[in-house]
Amino acid sequence: MYVGIDVGTSTVKAAAFDDSGRELAVAARPVELSMHGGFVEQDMDEVYGAVVAVLDELTAGVDGTVELAGLTGQGDGVWLVDGEGRPVRAAASWMDGRAHELLDRWLADGTFETVFRRTGSAMFPGCPGPLLAWLAAHEPRSLDAAATALYCKDMVFQRLTGARATTDVSDASMPFLDPRTRSYDNGVVELLGLTRRRGLLAPVADPVATAETRGEGLPAGTRIANGPYDLPACALGAGVTEPGDGLLIVGTCLASLVATTELDLSGEPAGLYISLDRPGHWLRAMPAMVGTAALDWVLSTTGVRHEEVDALLAATPPGANGVRVLPYFAPSGERAPFVEPRLRAELTGVSLESTPADLIRATCEGIGYAARHCLEAAGLTGSLAVCGGGTRSPAWMRLLADVLGRPLRVVEGEVGARGAVLAAAERYGVPLDTAAWTRPTEIVEPDAGRAAVYAKGYEDHLARLAVARGRER
Repeated sequence: MYVGIDVGTSTVKAAAFDDSGRELAVAARPVELSMHGGFVEQDMDEVYGAVVAVLDELTAGVDGTVELAGLTGQGDGVWLVDGEGRPVRAAASWMDGRAHELLDRWLADGTFETVFRRTGSAMFPGCPGPLLAWLAAHEPRSLDAAATALYCKDMVFQRLTGARATTDVSDASMPFLDPRTRSYDNGVVELLGLTRRRGLLAPVADPVATAETRGEGLPAGTRIANGPYDLPACALGAGVTEPGDGLLIVGTCLASLVATTELDLSGEPAGLYISLDRPGHWLRAMPAMVGTAALDWVLSTTGVRHEEVDALLAATPPGANGVRVLPYFAPSGERAPFVEPRLRAELTGVSLESTPADLIRATCEGIGYAARHCLEAAGLTGSLAVCGGGTRSPAWMRLLADVLGRPLRVVEGEVGARGAVLAAAERYGVPLDTAAWTRPTEIVEPDAGRAAVYAKGYEDHLARLAVARGRER
């Protein structure tokens, strides 16, 4: 069997697959996020412990030898470790907002745009550039104590294998990697005031690093590959490799990805170019901060259970009886397809007659409009696959097809873990039938009438967003 490990922001999962790509079993463990005053952090030992636990559960429950394993996980943030991969402080999550004032200054003085023009990376508060600069100013002792500033999967890989600390071109894409040379741009490091801390940046393994495990979670000697991180891993797992084709990940983060062989660093700085194992190939990524997390917040606030969502979506018409949601719920604002660190969610059109169904439909519609905005900015011209936790709601998938006005190739299951296995198989020269591994579960077609209603709704969304952005300037 083949094992894919996906170290997510709120859940750690491991999935077992057979030779044909059939999912045999999945094990999962939740992990905590600590949120306070804009700080969003995670306990690295808890995260690593969850990885070992899900692997123990998976390998105990499925017969067969582990042929190889692939590892992926959340990107960005700062995971400071010592030489053995042990934490020197809590990990600062990609959702962290502490560096927003620093980013405001860089937006105002041109640093932000200069970095984008050099690397294709539009910084946001939770990416390594601002976070490392904030730590250098406010917690220099943490940086002094660290050997490396890693990303999530890299910490896990180092502890599973004992291999030296490295990252790959996908995780290194934000914000220091020059996508043309596939190496760090020291000019950007200097521009962000981090020259003294340059040694903390993990060496880039190109292609992704491989090693054998030491015996925790997986049998000792299991072959494992480190990366790519979760967004490009999902693209691999969904079969999105041809230029122009796209993927929408409806997960905690709402990520829009379009495969491309063209590098265009003009236009409004937003999103990033994710470098891939294949030189000359990138994903134009517009990873909006909040996807299912926005709906989760509304469900929690209204006391509605997840299993009630489909029925409630059917109980209210397109347009949600006038209720509108701008779904920018993250404490660090928004990062795609624009960067506004202070932007917050807005709920309008609510009256005493509004129902929980109206609020839930308006939230799902708002997320759909945000996705359409991102996909257009990323340059989608081909087919569109969709994956993530949101695919578990058939009604939401129909709504998304209508809002986006295009068919959706729905790919269910552990798509990131699947992509991690495919990346590992490529690295080790193991032949797998990629078409079989990435076959969609179903195709959801849009309804022409509803799509026309939502086309007008999308224009209204853009107009309300422009007003909201204007208030933040």
